[in-house]
Amino acid sequence: MTSKKVRIAADVLTWLGALMIGYVGISYLFLPLETAPSFGLPAWPSPEAAGFLNVKGLRDLATGLIPLALLLTGQRRALGWSQMIISLVPFGDAAVILARGGSTAAALGIHALTAVVVLVTGILQLRISVISQNR
Repeated sequence: MTSKKVRIAADVLTWLGALMIGYVGISYLFLPLETAPSFGLPAWPSPEAAGFLNVKGLRDLATGLIPLALLLTGQRRALGWSQMIISLVPFGDAAVILARGGSTAAALGIHALTAVVVLVTGILQLRISVISQNR
């Protein structure tokens, strides 16, 4: 794959991932009880404790905004490292779901898959930063 194609793939993955997790975050902020069952855990806080779901929404929204800020400011090296670190969040979510008897399909098909894509995106962004430095 040429460096231009790698850059385009990395940027598309960054935008898609950021927009998708941003959407999830907004959903947890505004429709927490309706959104929660899609996460994969077997039980959720009662309506009185829905604030915990809003906290998840804020986390997800920030997780989407950080990569966009780094991409838009041309900080590819920082973007690559942050994506690799951010991939720990969905890996952790998958582990929690499995440990709590939640949906294996959601743990692996949503969270673990997301983690792998975010990790690969980070690696691609780091590769672009190295290519850019060598020019």
